[in-house]
Amino acid sequence: MSTAQNLSFVLEGIHKVKFEDRPVPEIQNPHDVIINVKFTGICGSDVHYWEHGAIGNFIVKDPMVLGHESAGIISKVGSAVKSLKVGDRVAMEPGISCRRCEPCKAGKYNLCENMQFAATPPYDGTLAKYYVLPEDFCYKLPENLTLQEGALMEPLSVAVHIVRQAGVTPGQSVVVFGAGPVGLLCCAVATAFGASKVIAVDIQQQRLDFAKEYATTSTFMPGKVSAIENAERLRSENGLSAGADVAIDASGAEPSVHTGIHVLRNGGTYVQGGMGRSEIQFPIMAACSKELNIKGSFRYGSGDYKLAVNLVASGKVDVKKLITGTVKFEEAEEAFTQVKAGKGIKTLIAGIDE
Repeated sequence: MSTAQNLSFVLEGIHKVKFEDRPVPEIQNPHDVIINVKFTGICGSDVHYWEHGAIGNFIVKDPMVLGHESAGIISKVGSAVKSLKVGDRVAMEPGISCRRCEPCKAGKYNLCENMQFAATPPYDGTLAKYYVLPEDFCYKLPENLTLQEGALMEPLSVAVHIVRQAGVTPGQSVVVFGAGPVGLLCCAVATAFGASKVIAVDIQQQRLDFAKEYATTSTFMPGKVSAIENAERLRSENGLSAGADVAIDASGAEPSVHTGIHVLRNGGTYVQGGMGRSEIQFPIMAACSKELNIKGSFRYGSGDYKLAVNLVASGKVDVKKLITGTVKFEEAEEAFTQVKAGKGIKTLIAGIDE
């Protein structure tokens, strides 16, 4: 492996991975840069492809490099690149939009009709020694941010987008369902945005214990009762007699969706960030009678990565606490096994030295 030019971690099929020396990418567009990838986090979607070979209509038909939560060091720049130079440390935004379709032109490039997203079939991911990106999808890390923190800008940007979709403002009460990495980061961003009450909901006590120490005012474990009863207890325990201002689901679990709708005040805002089953039952009467604002949230859009970097650089959000450990590149599959087993919060895979 030491002689490999661009060693990559490739998914061939369900639970079938290999290390492969892929060609070193070349700069095709003068605005592109080549990054020597240094750290990559493992996301639930990566594990899902490894476990099932597909997510919805996205099916792994050909060998695909995994990974999309990465940071690295610029090793080469195109002739038109102005904002970056060789040696710069950057967080990598892993989805390249076409810039030409209606969503792109409307400023919603995360909804691009021709998105090329890393580690989403048929596009290769970032778990390789080198990766190529346009310069405007790379975010220079301030001196006080490590490359490990840079790898967490991707999930943090997801959380930033969710909380911005919710329109969280100072003094509001926010309930976040799911205390995994994105849910925890939603709690942290809501706190940074000035929410006065941030309540994390989960069915695992160890996650709630971490959430309480991390970025919440309180936590809540649902009982084996109806969603309405859980919502009533959640409101009662947290002084939310009229209901919460904002509910965010980062779990994708149907009971959380129901409880989230019922816990909101009249005119409150509900944002669906977690993905579960493609179809679920939904408390439509409660949503209508309360005249709720209901929104979806998908990846991240304009300004989200920049804000994520600023939140960490300014000390308003701490992502270091989420890093459970780091494994060597050659032990990448072990990281997937750890994540699948629910060990820790965020496991990073170290890159290969130059």
